[in-house]
Amino acid sequence: MKKRSISLYGHQTSVALEAEFWSVIDAYVESTGQSFASFIRERDDERMEGGPTRNLASHLRVWCLGYVEAREIVRSPSR
Repeated sequence: MKKRSISLYGHQTSVALEAEFWSVIDAYVESTGQSFASFIRERDDERMEGGPTRNLASHLRVWCLGYVEAREIVRSPSR
């Protein structure tokens, strides 16, 4: 587990994820030119829509899974 500290709306917090998830997030942030902080804020806002149903670390893991799956579908030839 790798822990990163971030500030969300003026509150310090930390998120612990496996290195593989951070790699997906870092690659996405780099490819879009988005800042790490704005990426995390957007994911936290998504998580909070309609009331939080899971913690931020879990939400980030699910986001990574969806992102990787979407990329694999795009790369796969049509059947």
